[in-house]
Amino acid sequence: MQQAAPSTAKAAAWMAGWLTLMLVIAVAGREATRDVAVFQLMAMRSVIGLLLVWPLLHAYGGLAAMRTQRLRDHAARNVVHYGAQYAWFVALTMIPLAQVVAIEFTMPIWTIVLAAAFLGEHITRWKLLSVGLGLLGVGLVVRPDAAGLNTGQGVALAAAVGFAISVILTKSLTRTDGALTIIFWMLLVQSILGVLPALAVWRWPTATGWAWIGVVAFCGTFSHYCMARALRHAEATVVVPMDYLRVPLTALAGWLVYAERMDLLTALGAAMILGGNLLNTRRAAAHARPPSTEPEPRKR
Repeated sequence: MQQAAPSTAKAAAWMAGWLTLMLVIAVAGREATRDVAVFQLMAMRSVIGLLLVWPLLHAYGGLAAMRTQRLRDHAARNVVHYGAQYAWFVALTMIPLAQVVAIEFTMPIWTIVLAAAFLGEHITRWKLLSVGLGLLGVGLVVRPDAAGLNTGQGVALAAAVGFAISVILTKSLTRTDGALTIIFWMLLVQSILGVLPALAVWRWPTATGWAWIGVVAFCGTFSHYCMARALRHAEATVVVPMDYLRVPLTALAGWLVYAERMDLLTALGAAMILGGNLLNTRRAAAHARPPSTEPEPRKR
């Protein structure tokens, strides 16, 4: 197996794919939940995702290539991610898109702490500064009222904590398993988790609903592939703050599609988030990476 070379540029390229797909899924997820319940959307997303990755899986050796010695870790990661994903989709129906994503970016705080505690990653002052700058920007975008976070914002915050744990577990899995293996087990485990909840609220989607569900399934599946590949080339505390760009982009999408607030403070917050992201990527030091176990495509 080839070793994945440390490269902030390659990590950023894979994160560009993640950003694009996550921007689309924010709109598609809101539209899909107009037609079906969140539990049904999540189950259909996972099952359709398995069908979408089957050609790629077949090219890399089929089910035999998806064997893992860390099934318990995959299961733990996906139980946490399933809960966080549910909270994220629910939050999309309760508060503006920009707020959902901005609150999600409390995640780097939890990621840095967990990465240092469980992965042995080094916390530099530049990482802390970039995260602090980004979170100040998030505060300007969210601007909670005097009573604190409302219910939708609280749900989004719970999703952020769950996603941080999921990222750390994913990072740990990339040390032994390839990106495709991680995605396969994500889709399989979450399909199993989602069967009973989906059946309890099932109703057949309309034609438009099917279209939005298909978009959610595609973006949800391949966005995680992009994230897993990015984590092969850089530390979690480098990769995750790159995702700050999703805040201004989602604010723009919310303004264009749903006429959501896009004012001077939102723009200032977005600029601070972008500044924190650029500071982090410029200061990122390359570290040696462990060998990857990504299977090679079969020769035909």
